[in-house]
Amino acid sequence: RFEDGTVSFLDIIALKHGFDVLEKLTGGMEKIKQHTFALAHYTYTVLSTLKYANGAPVIRIYSDTDFSNPDVQGPIINFNLLDENGEVIGFSEVDKMASLYNIHVRTGCFCNTGACQMHLGMSDEDIQRNLQAGHVCGDDIDLVDGRPTGSVRISFGYMSSFEDAQTFLKFIIATRLSKLDTEIPFQSSCAKLTKEPVPDDHSSFSSADELLPIPHILDRDGNNSSVMQMIVQWQPPEAETESIRAAVSETAVPPCRTGGKPITVTNIYVYPIKSCSAFEVTEWPVGNQGLLYDRNWMVVNQNGVCMTQKQEPRLCLVNPTIDLEQKIMVIQAEGMEAISISLEENTGKEAVICESKVCSHRVKTYDCGERIAGWFSSFLSHPCRLIRQSPDPKTTSHQKNTRGLASSPNISLSLVNEAQYLLINVASILWLKEHISAK
Repeated sequence: RFEDGTVSFLDIIALKHGFDVLEKLTGGMEKIKQHTFALAHYTYTVLSTLKYANGAPVIRIYSDTDFSNPDVQGPIINFNLLDENGEVIGFSEVDKMASLYNIHVRTGCFCNTGACQMHLGMSDEDIQRNLQAGHVCGDDIDLVDGRPTGSVRISFGYMSSFEDAQTFLKFIIATRLSKLDTEIPFQSSCAKLTKEPVPDDHSSFSSADELLPIPHILDRDGNNSSVMQMIVQWQPPEAETESIRAAVSETAVPPCRTGGKPITVTNIYVYPIKSCSAFEVTEWPVGNQGLLYDRNWMVVNQNGVCMTQKQEPRLCLVNPTIDLEQKIMVIQAEGMEAISISLEENTGKEAVICESKVCSHRVKTYDCGERIAGWFSSFLSHPCRLIRQSPDPKTTSHQKNTRGLASSPNISLSLVNEAQYLLINVASILWLKEHISAK
């Protein structure tokens, strides 16, 4: 009676054959239950023991059970990552980090606002306040006033393996803990299985040679079922991690930024032309759109669509620099004569006002003229033009950033995707350099 439309009778007919195949492949739902729960229990046990150097937990798990009985606990772990100060790290950030490790997680409230509200300790007023701040189901607003609006969920299926669980745990440890924080309770390559009885000691991992403590799983009658124990060893990361850590220690970046200490800005780069090269400055004026003249121009094709390095990699060879005293931007590229363009706003009648797209958003711009268009067309070997953002005071932030935000009319963006500033830490740059050098 809840079916909307014609019942999918062909799928219903296929159910029996599907269950038959599942029985043949796995031995039945009881074995699937034991298998998936063992993986969840193992992961839960390791996550529960992970702590920072100051003793603070790395994970906050939301569960009504202690993962001791598969009859009342499924193979799902719902959690939030915490920093050293116990503050929640937004689920959107965790999702993006996990994708870099080829791990897919579910995030948000999982279409269950009540359970989300209960476990996160949110009041009815908090829910209303989040909605007023623009938060809706499925968006990336993971923190409002520092409090989480949802969580992260991982789940195991009959095709999941012990290696899958280890991959996830290594992702958590690699992104949250340094070598000084903890000894990783598993080896990166393999784990040896035995049928020795599991010890009752459930203490935290402190030695690389310790046995992994996995409590017994209770069967339906409440008896202890036999569970294979994982004997695992951890080997420290290779010299790659050590070289990055050593390089970071040589920079001016403070080793600890807790306690409200400021972050040190080591380099400032301005990108006048979107997707072209940057030039470094030691100090720079700031306007209502971020760094002055940052991403004020962009190259477009014949249809007025923004060109990026994804479509035209040679854009990275274009080097624009800005001379604030002479009020000009000089554009250079190998094999081309340098060309300059005035920084003065071209608001005269000769300016061709056009509408362009940046990441599917329409922006008001004006054309910079035939001379500069010919320069870019010659260098890139196909017709294109340089346009500049129109000095329209009504231009505000992109629509997807302003939904439900009362302050949105005061936000002004240049030709950026969604943010006035882009920040990247030294450790990420060093890791990328090491990764590229290794290849």
